[in-house]
Amino acid sequence: MPQQLLEYRCPACGASLQFDSGSQQVVCPYCDSSFSPQDLIDYDSFLKEDAKNETSDPWSKDAERWEKDEATGLNVYTCAACGGEVLGDDTLASARCPFCDNTVIMKRQFTGEWKPDLVLPFKMDKKAAQDAFRKHLHGKKLLPNAFRSESCIQEIKGIYVPFWLFSSEVSTSMRFKGTTSRSWTDGRYDYVETSSYALLRAATAQFNRIPVDGSEKMDDALMDSLEPFDFSEAVDFQTAYLSGYFSDRYDVDSDISVARAKTRFNKTMEGRLAATTGGFSSVAAESTTVSERNNKREYALLPVWLLHVKWKDQLYTFAMNGQTGKLVGNLPLDKGRLWKFSLLYGGIFAGILGGLVLLGHFLGCGGGCL
Repeated sequence: MPQQLLEYRCPACGASLQFDSGSQQVVCPYCDSSFSPQDLIDYDSFLKEDAKNETSDPWSKDAERWEKDEATGLNVYTCAACGGEVLGDDTLASARCPFCDNTVIMKRQFTGEWKPDLVLPFKMDKKAAQDAFRKHLHGKKLLPNAFRSESCIQEIKGIYVPFWLFSSEVSTSMRFKGTTSRSWTDGRYDYVETSSYALLRAATAQFNRIPVDGSEKMDDALMDSLEPFDFSEAVDFQTAYLSGYFSDRYDVDSDISVARAKTRFNKTMEGRLAATTGGFSSVAAESTTVSERNNKREYALLPVWLLHVKWKDQLYTFAMNGQTGKLVGNLPLDKGRLWKFSLLYGGIFAGILGGLVLLGHFLGCGGGCL
């Protein structure tokens, strides 16, 4: 089935436009023309179709899906600039042509229920991601030498990751059992007195735009670690912000993601209520009641830089928040370097310890002879 593509071309020279994170403008890398995303809003007219199968339930499952024959395998897109083929799975929403580096945007991925409400534009560029990675490596003595090479990064790309944003007013009531004890003795017997108390706590809190990763491809823990995002800088979705970047549409439904959001709501509320029960020897939660209202769900694309490093046939993925520059990811440990450091510092420690023992014997002897 032919796939509709959207491409931003420079009105002055016809080259492919790209969103520049520094100026927050859509720029032409060839003739230096620049445009605000609002200048290109006419390109997004196709997104103004009313969403089908709308429902009033803010946590409802989205009804629209790919047709069955499109739900498996890879889709083939044709770059209008060079005619090259761009391969992508069913969630690919924007990409760069591997032949001419032109940005292509898959229109269907942003229509109906798949149209994002918000986009948080990139503020950090590729160089910032590389610098953050080098800083992340600094001071890591037991890091494999391969990670210190400038060419260790096999792939680096900016991608708009789909997130669900959940807002809710949460009221939580908890009952705790608190105990205190005191002990004393009269010389013949030891006494322990234990007192129990029923502790009732309740609070209401407003949670705004709690992000939950909506992509099966992304590691949830890695995406959670990128927080916080400043949503005061979010703007209404326009495809112009995608120029020059990859993006995916969600493939984890909101009714699945809301369970993770609710878990975060509840843990936060329980932790804050438990913090008010100080002054007791022990405290145990006995019951919890939770109610929610004013629930709201939003679909957003958030900026992430992904860096991939391969070492000993294992792929290590690092992610950087494309808005704040926060970089996360686990580093490997070179066991050979660890062994060498253990021998080196173990030998130094043993030498120092032996010297102190000899000095102690010497001083002890000297004191005895005087």
